[in-house]
Parts: sequence; structure tokens; C-alpha cells
Amino acid sequence: MTGHLRLIMVVQTPDIARLVAAGGVETLFVDLEHIGKEARQGHMPSWKSRQTMADVSLIREAVPGASLLVRVNPFGEHTRAEVDEAIARGADALMLPMFREESELRRFVDMVGGRAHCLPLFETAAAVALLPRLAGEGWLEELHIGLNDLHLDLGLRFLFEPLTRGLLDDPCAALREAGVRFGIGGVARVGEGIVPPDILLGEHVRLGSDAAILSQTFHRNAASAQELQESTDFTAEVAALRRIYARFAKASAESLGANRAAVKLAVGDAVLGMNRRRALA
Repeated sequence: MTGHLRLIMVVQTPDIARLVAAGGVETLFVDLEHIGKEARQGHMPSWKSRQTMADVSLIREAVPGASLLVRVNPFGEHTRAEVDEAIARGADALMLPMFREESELRRFVDMVGGRAHCLPLFETAAAVALLPRLAGEGWLEELHIGLNDLHLDLGLRFLFEPLTRGLLDDPCAALREAGVRFGIGGVARVGEGIVPPDILLGEHVRLGSDAAILSQTFHRNAASAQELQESTDFTAEVAALRRIYARFAKASAESLGANRAAVKLAVGDAVLGMNRRRALA
């Protein structure tokens, strides 16, 4: 592990894309996924895409030198057309969400055909169950593990429960052994979130993740780069995250174990609070 945290961020306007890229985010993210998402996550304050293929071109033109990731819709009859158009508009990498079968993932990779980098999103229980076997087959270069839909698919209450229940330990161990790079979920600003990055990033290091998506707390609902700049020192916020990650990367196994206990406590408290509110509703 290098001690460097790679960061991904959804960008909706050209000026925000330029600010984010200058602020140290390696991968700009255009999210086209909308099929089925409202039905799955309508009750959650999670990101719901309103982006279109036109946004791929806008962001590509705004920051031609940045890495541009495009998430398409779950696999279906529309997938080939989405893949072809996203690549034609300048996508460097494509993300397939919500697949459950290996055949869907393999067909997606075949459709991309080496024209762009494939970054599949393992966010269903069935997909994650495939990882220990797929990791050693040599055709997965990189992937991301999504926690929003994964915890829902598992019937859990809180998105970080897959971490604290140990459900990712074996899949991540297989990925580490095979040398497949991966990231996990999203991360908030330092000091923010029910499970703040101050402790959450220790779990990234323990499991072997070296990438995360910047959460909605980084956006502050800004409609322009000026609004985002007025709300925060973006470059400093990114640097603060990386300092925490680098510190954990140098930590002992004992320290990472103690931090894992702190994450379990925070997640347990969150679930307990959710259960109490549900009982009172």
C-alpha cells in the first residue's frame, strides 16, 4: 500500500470540475445511473443522478487532462449504446452498477473492448460473493465496492454495517492477494459524518482499499465553483483526508485493530439510534 488515497468526485458543472481537479481529485465522475435507483434508495438522502450524456462532453471539454469516469445504468438492452456513446464522448473509464451475475460483468467488459478502463461497482450481495473467485482469475484490473446498495441488498439498517460485520474481510483479502486495486464507498469531510473519516479511513487501510468517492458533504449543494470555494477550502479538505489515510497506512496492526473497534462502536451507536427512532415513529 502506497499510503496515497485516490479520490473520485461527482461533478456537475465545468467550473466545479476544474476546481475539483485543481484541488487534487484524480478522477472526475459523471453519473448517468437512474434506472431503478429511486425505487431502491428513494428513502435515503443518497446521491440521485440527474446527469445526461451531454454532461460527459461538457466535463471532458472542461478538463481534458483529467481522468473521467462515467457510471452507466445497470446492465440491459441499453448498455451497448451507453458504453459506445460514453466512450465516444471522452470517458476514460466506465462503471457498471448493480450487476448480480458474472455473465453481466463479462459481457460489459467485452462491450468496452479495451477502449476504456473498466471499473465495475460491486454493490450487491451476489456480486460481492463472486469476488474471492474472480480476484484470482486475472481479468479484473480494478473495482469499487459500493455500500449504499450493498447494505440494502443485505437487509441491513446502516451503510457501514457490511464493514463492521466482517462481510468484506474475505473478499478484500482475496483482492489484496491477487493485487487487484479497489476502493470502498464514500468518505465525508474530516470531522463530519456519523462515522467520520478520522476513523473510517483506518478500515480502508486495514482492508486494503486505496480509493473512495467524496460524499455529498463535499458538495455543500454548491451550484458553481464560486459557491463551493466560499463554503470551504477544498484543497485543504482533500489534503486533510490524505493525511489521515497516510497516518493509518503507517500504523501497526494493533492500532488498526483498535481503530476497527472504534468504528464498530460508532456504527453500533448509529444502528441503535435508528432502531429507537423507528420504534417511536
